[in-house]
Parts: sequence; structure tokens; C-alpha cells
Amino acid sequence: MPRLLVVHHTPSPSLQAVLEAVREGVALVEEVELEVRPALSAGAADLLAADGVLLGTPANIGYMSGALKHFFDTVYYPCLDATVGLPYGVYVHGNDDTSGALRSIERITGALRWKQVAAALSLTGAPGPADLESARELAATVAVQL
Repeated sequence: MPRLLVVHHTPSPSLQAVLEAVREGVALVEEVELEVRPALSAGAADLLAADGVLLGTPANIGYMSGALKHFFDTVYYPCLDATVGLPYGVYVHGNDDTSGALRSIERITGALRWKQVAAALSLTGAPGPADLESARELAATVAVQL
């Protein structure tokens, strides 16, 4: 059974709501195992055991969270050649702008040679019902690609 790894940094109620919507979206896809790991505790073994990854982070001062950056720093060299073509998706939440965070994630995933299988989800402000539905759709889309 394919395994989807969700690596997230969820420091706020807004991001917790998005993470729950992600779980619901993956649950819509049969025959996919979900593994959810906080970015500070996820590592190379988690990534190497996954068939795809969904990344979630707040936008902090124009960049991804330090926790997600730590994840990338931890897995970069151990997984560089072993994860080429890994399907991935990403969601970013910010108060007013997520573009810097998205750019930095795209730069790193590009260097890792991962394959983005769904459009990045950029959320600003308190997530409403449509935002949470978009998070479900993102998660289901990534899960279906495995």
C-alpha cells in the first residue's frame, strides 16, 4: 500500500484546522497509508519509507518555518539521490503573504528533483470553509498520485 508522509509545522489553530482537513482529504482515497510527522521529528528514514510527501508550514517573515527548513537540512544529503521524482505537494499559511515561503520550498524541492503533483496551496488569514476544502482536495490529489 502506498504511503503518504505529511511533514508539517503546526503552531497555530489555523494550521491545525488545515492539518485536520489534510487528514480528511487523504482518508477519501482508499489504499493509501497516511503517516503524519511534525517537521522537527521527521527524518530521512520517514522520507525514504514514503511514496510521496505533503509539506505544510506557516510563512514566517517571508520564509518557511525553521522547523521545515530543519527537516530539509536533515534529509537533503541522505535522500538526495534516493528520492528523485518523489511526488509532493505543499500548503503554506500566512497572515498576508506566502510567496517567499513557497519560493524557498520550490527551490529546495527542485534541487532534490522531486515532482510537484498538485498546485501549491497558499492560504492567508483565518482559513474558511473554502480554504479547508482546498486543503482536502490538495491532500486527496497528492494521495491519488502515489
